[in-house]
Amino acid sequence: MKKNSKFAGFYLGLLFFLMYLPIGVVVVFSFNESKLPVRFTGFSLQWYEKLFSNSAMLDALVNSLILGILSCLISAVIGTLGAVGLSRIHWKTKGVMEYISILPLMIPEIILGMVLMAFFYMLGLPFGMLTLLIGHTVFCVPYILMEVKASLAGMDPSLEEAARDLGAGPFRSFWDITLPLIMPAVLSGSLLAFAMSMDDVVISIFINGPKLSTLPIKVYTQLKTGVTPEINALCTLMLGATLLVLLVYSAAKRLEKKRNHIFSRRKK
Repeated sequence: MKKNSKFAGFYLGLLFFLMYLPIGVVVVFSFNESKLPVRFTGFSLQWYEKLFSNSAMLDALVNSLILGILSCLISAVIGTLGAVGLSRIHWKTKGVMEYISILPLMIPEIILGMVLMAFFYMLGLPFGMLTLLIGHTVFCVPYILMEVKASLAGMDPSLEEAARDLGAGPFRSFWDITLPLIMPAVLSGSLLAFAMSMDDVVISIFINGPKLSTLPIKVYTQLKTGVTPEINALCTLMLGATLLVLLVYSAAKRLEKKRNHIFSRRKK
């Protein structure tokens, strides 16, 4: 089949239609006047009003935002320093250390959640925001570490060496030269980690306390009693937020590519 054939375009369009049709249905029925999600009876914003008047749902949203922001900030520091350290060592075990650093991404979430639950129980930590923060940081670090490591691999090491020759110390050369160059990668990795933190259900269920609820757990527990149009409204708002995060993420990636192109031209 030719790449530019009409059948290829039709097949691609049909594939995207089937992929995004359920999402479109959820968005449309979030504005439905009827409570039953079977047919559209009229346009209404009542489910958005009820969603914003649902204090339990808003509290869960605030908990998820606080958890996502804090875990991303901590993961950004750990992941960035870890990527810089891995790029500067030349040990024989470097490859093994790199595999270990991304191990939380390869372990199934249910196993990672059980391991974290047993670990926190052995330490005697009360289950709640602290355990959630540690658990989310564990699986957020690899996303940032991989992004920063890829950015460091394409960076010219002579830039930092020139700063050192001009009298800058290790910290000053990292702060003034390396960090600004890898900042788009840190930002893009942090946004991806934030999205994964907001989406996590499995790990959070294992390490969550009885008095705290995050947004994914709240939605999951409500789905057991039946889907209401409030959930459709919530999904629509989360979809809009996700698209915004993706736009910022793509802008950061374009900025990184532009920076690499400029430095490659200067090098020539």
